[in-house]
Amino acid sequence: MRLTQTSDLWWKNAVVYCLDVETYKDGDGDGVGDFRGLTQQIDYLHSLGITCLWLMPFFPTPNRDDGYDITDFYSVDPRLGTLGDFVEFIRTATDRGIRVIADLVVNHTSDRHPWFKDAKSSRDARHRDWYVWSDTPEPDHPEAVVFPDKEKSLWQYDKKTRQYYLHSFYRHQPDLNVANPEVRDEIARILGFWMELGLSGFRVDAVPFLIENVGDKLPDPHAFLADLRAFMGRRKGGAVLLGEVNLSYPELMGYFGDGNGDQLTMCFDFFAMQRLWLSLARDEAEPIAAALRERPKPPKDCQWATFLRNHDELTLDKLSDEERQEVFDAFGPDQSMQIYGRGLRRRLPAMLGGDLRRIKMAYSLMFSLPGTPVMFYGEEIGLGEDLDAEGRMAVRVPMQWSREGGFSSGTPERGMPGGAYAPERVNVADQKRDTDSLLRWFQLLIERYRECPELAWGENTVLDSGHPSVLAHRCDAEGATVVAVHNLCDTTADVELTLAGLESCVLTDLLVDGTLEVSDKGRVLVPLDPHGCRWLRVSAREVPPDDASVKSR
Repeated sequence: MRLTQTSDLWWKNAVVYCLDVETYKDGDGDGVGDFRGLTQQIDYLHSLGITCLWLMPFFPTPNRDDGYDITDFYSVDPRLGTLGDFVEFIRTATDRGIRVIADLVVNHTSDRHPWFKDAKSSRDARHRDWYVWSDTPEPDHPEAVVFPDKEKSLWQYDKKTRQYYLHSFYRHQPDLNVANPEVRDEIARILGFWMELGLSGFRVDAVPFLIENVGDKLPDPHAFLADLRAFMGRRKGGAVLLGEVNLSYPELMGYFGDGNGDQLTMCFDFFAMQRLWLSLARDEAEPIAAALRERPKPPKDCQWATFLRNHDELTLDKLSDEERQEVFDAFGPDQSMQIYGRGLRRRLPAMLGGDLRRIKMAYSLMFSLPGTPVMFYGEEIGLGEDLDAEGRMAVRVPMQWSREGGFSSGTPERGMPGGAYAPERVNVADQKRDTDSLLRWFQLLIERYRECPELAWGENTVLDSGHPSVLAHRCDAEGATVVAVHNLCDTTADVELTLAGLESCVLTDLLVDGTLEVSDKGRVLVPLDPHGCRWLRVSAREVPPDDASVKSR
């Protein structure tokens, strides 16, 4: 494997960093983050090692759903800046070698969007068929209501035109009708517009809702995804679609395009993420090990996106009721920490009780899993949550740059975490000066991940560690191997691994100094501290570890 090959398919071992412009850095002192503030932090992101930024919605919005209710797909929310500010941001990120993708939220609009205002003016309106209408609402399945605390149905009655419109989410977010060719053309036009301004792709919001909310009116919903991917390929060959598809593995594979890989470029692995949290709750490796064994290989040029937390609730919907309760009991026992009966509205550091060893181990495990790691802003410093905020907004708090907060010279519009996670205790400035900080740990993990393309490109095998709390796996690619070992419990563990085909090799630790030797029978004893983690590069005794990496071939 040549390094040029990893560049051609850059997404397969990218490091993706999700942020909300509104909460990252305020450049004009009005208490709201903006593109000018974000642009000033590009060098920080570059020094962290980020290769791709994922921007949450930044479009004009009434802001009833934190920007996911959009009134104009072709502009920037005036609170966050202008199109000129956006282009300056893209230019600066590109100069530092950072690609940018953005949320594509086209399964619905705001009810204040000009399209919908026109659509509800008359049954004969120009944009009437851009939305999904019915004389009689179809019966709702209780599990289909995404936000049961706010909505009881997926249909809302419009008194003027005497029909119901479909809203898969909130009633102020009417669903677009993708069965209408004009709507599909408009979506492609939106993609093309932002790619011309420098985006390298999109994170597609709630993909199943986008293509399946029109029933049999769209004969082949997946053909629409394939058309979008082909359109992007014609406009910009390296552009990607990162899909939010929270389905079981067999159902999800169709969103890659089955064996063709011609639909979504990457899909979030919600199933493995939830099993990983169950492993953390139990201090047992088997749940995540089973998920890795079960996980199918994506098509050749596609990839899994791995993560521990994101901008939404920590959904646990793929666990059984009993398993979900285990995670609740371990990481969010208070009702105020739970949401929708299926998830947690907390950030990882607080869920793990601020235990730095355990936090570092969890993120090491995430980066070592086969796939492309996706971070949520602030994870690198251990940012906390604000449980006084409503719903999912608890985790969407301002970034903390200094002991004073550093987010804005004015008064931040949103509240910041308090107590052990207040800015005076958790901030970028202090952690930059602390070689043992979580920030420095993230820099090391990202550097080592980028040096180990086997983790993203290789064949993954779960190993028998012989210890219930230790997960061990190896990734092999073209004669090069990395072995990762993680101890999920708070006691020391010595595990013996059998590494077939690696007899008499040397294992060089990539996270700390040290080597281990594999016996001529392929066995090696790996000592682990409580919540310890080791990434081990395999090399022949006469070959320097750096020369054993895939990247040098």
